[in-house]
Amino acid sequence: MRVGIVGVSGYTGLELIKLIINHPIFKLTYLATSSGDMQIEDLHLALKDVICMDVKKANVEDVKANCDVVFLALPHKTAMSFAKYLWDSDIKVVDLSADYRLELETYEKHYCEHEDRENANNGVYGLIEHYREDIKKAKLVASPGCYPTATLLGILPFVPHIDTNMPLIVDAKSGVSGAGKSCTDTTHFVNINDNIFAYNPLIHRHAPEIAEKINELHSKKMNVHFVPHLVPMTRGELVSIYATLKDDIDPISLLKEYYKNDEFIRIREKPVDTKSVSGTHFCDIFATREGNMLFISSAIDNLLRGASSQSLAAANLMCGLDESLGLPKIAYVP
Repeated sequence: MRVGIVGVSGYTGLELIKLIINHPIFKLTYLATSSGDMQIEDLHLALKDVICMDVKKANVEDVKANCDVVFLALPHKTAMSFAKYLWDSDIKVVDLSADYRLELETYEKHYCEHEDRENANNGVYGLIEHYREDIKKAKLVASPGCYPTATLLGILPFVPHIDTNMPLIVDAKSGVSGAGKSCTDTTHFVNINDNIFAYNPLIHRHAPEIAEKINELHSKKMNVHFVPHLVPMTRGELVSIYATLKDDIDPISLLKEYYKNDEFIRIREKPVDTKSVSGTHFCDIFATREGNMLFISSAIDNLLRGASSQSLAAANLMCGLDESLGLPKIAYVP
């Protein structure tokens, strides 16, 4: 099955290449960036003597001629300017940007004017465990980002048992790779080394995405207070969630029952850590309570479960394959 990646210069594009070159069914046939005209091993030195392919200048007609499946590892706005020309083809599209994740009104409030308004709501949200059957029939899957993935996988099992009139508080910490490949004042080594800080507290645009999906799946409107932090590590993400219970439940037992058929959700008996999931598709979840206070802790690899491996799982499902094909299970430890 022929696979293309548009946007191979970034971290998520690189992670997709690393996953797909070992996939038993998918074969890379098209790699592209906005400029092209290079070899992939020159763009990513770690791929020397691993894969030798030309990187083309991104072109919709080339995608149509060379791909059965295409991953758009592009920023928001750029992705929809490309995807809007693929709806009339037979190509299955997995979009790693935010362009098709949200309801149109929510998207335009927090991002920008949508260029593909006709199809803005036609993508299927790519949170595997909760949209699996819809993904199997999808033309375009909008792969969630790392923060919504870790948060939603943690909180969704508990929504029927919490007081949704009370605020949902999400404290999230991510490695610097989540900020992308381009260096900024925030991600410069001398700023992030031996340092930790919050950014966009209470106004981050992932908060409305989390709230929208909770309402979509449980018909519950919640006030989500989301505060992300950047921490001095390369990859990994830890999310701490605080909610108010209305029911008398055993959090661990509930999680084990809820995710009993999901291979890549691991329920832990003690608080989770990022090292145990780094380099894998796993999401590790722990939960406990004190009275009516519920604490949930979830950990993922922000570049894999939070982006590239979740996108690969979606592509597997879209193509009628086993969901787990090519998904990494061995963590980068020690």
